[in-house]
Amino acid sequence: MTNSTLTEAPPPPETAASSPGRRIDWVNTLFLAAAHTLAIAGVLYLVFVRCNPWTLALGALWLLFCGLSITGGYHRYFAHAAYRAHWTVRLFYALFGAASVQNSALRWASDHRRHHRFTDQEEDPYNIRRGFWWAHVGWIFFKAPEWSDFSNVQDLERDPILRFQHRHYVPLALIVGLLVPSLLGLLWGDVPGTILVVAFLRLVIQYHATFAVNSLAHMLGSQPFASNDSARDHYLTALVTFGEGYHNFHHRFPGDYRNGYAPHHYDPTKWWIWALSRVGLTSNLLKTPRETIVKARRAAAA
Repeated sequence: MTNSTLTEAPPPPETAASSPGRRIDWVNTLFLAAAHTLAIAGVLYLVFVRCNPWTLALGALWLLFCGLSITGGYHRYFAHAAYRAHWTVRLFYALFGAASVQNSALRWASDHRRHHRFTDQEEDPYNIRRGFWWAHVGWIFFKAPEWSDFSNVQDLERDPILRFQHRHYVPLALIVGLLVPSLLGLLWGDVPGTILVVAFLRLVIQYHATFAVNSLAHMLGSQPFASNDSARDHYLTALVTFGEGYHNFHHRFPGDYRNGYAPHHYDPTKWWIWALSRVGLTSNLLKTPRETIVKARRAAAA
C-alpha cells in the first residue's frame, strides 16, 4: 500500500514544552537564532556588497564536505555501521561533522538510534506525531534527560577519534567551521564573505537539509516497503538531503549503506561511499539482497 500525498500528523496530547523533564535549551535556541540572522546577512552581503566566486566555491565545497560527513559519516557509518571506513575517513567525518554543528557524533548517533528504536513514539527525539515544526527543528530547542544517555552507543565510544571529537567538539566546530574558512578567505581578500557565507549561510542551508529528513521524509511521499511507521520515500527529499530521501526503504533496511537502492535513485552519499571503496578507504558495504527487497515490496503492497 502506498500513499504519495502530503499528510499532516495528528497533534500530540501535550505540548513539547510541557512534557515531563523537558526544558528549554537556551544554548541551542540562541545559537540557531544567531546562525539564521547571520545567514540572512550573508545573502544580503552577496547581493549588495560583494559576490566573490572563490567565496561561493568554498561555500559549496564546505557544504559538500559537511553534508557527506553527516549523511555518510554520522548517519550511515556511525549510527548504522553500514560499512567500514579507514581511520582517515573517520577523522574526516569527525572534523567536518563538527563543522556541521549538529553535536558530536556520539550524541547524534545516540539520538538517531533512539529515533529508529522508538519511531513515532514519545521516546522518539524528533517524533513527527508532534507536528512538522517539532520534527523539523522544534525538538532542538528543548532538553530531555534521556537524550544524555549514551548507553546505546557504547560501540562508538571505543573509537578514540570519536572520544576526542566528543571531548573537543566545540573547539573543532569553531576551527573547521569558522576559523579555517576565514583564513582561506584571506587568500582572495574576502574574510567577511567567508564568515557570513561559508560559515553561516552554508550552515543554515545544511541545517534545513538535515532537518528535512526528520520532517518531510516522514510526511511526503510513498511507503513501498512498510507502513508500520511514518517514514516515506520521495525523490524531492532525496534531492535536498544528499540522497537521504528514500526513507521508507531506510527504515525497513537501516543497515544498508544505500538509501536509494536502485541504480537510478539520486543518492550522492552511496556514490561517495562506493567511490571510497574503489580506493580501499571503505569496505564491507552492506547491501540488502535484491530478493529481500522485492519480497518486502510485495508484502507491503498486499
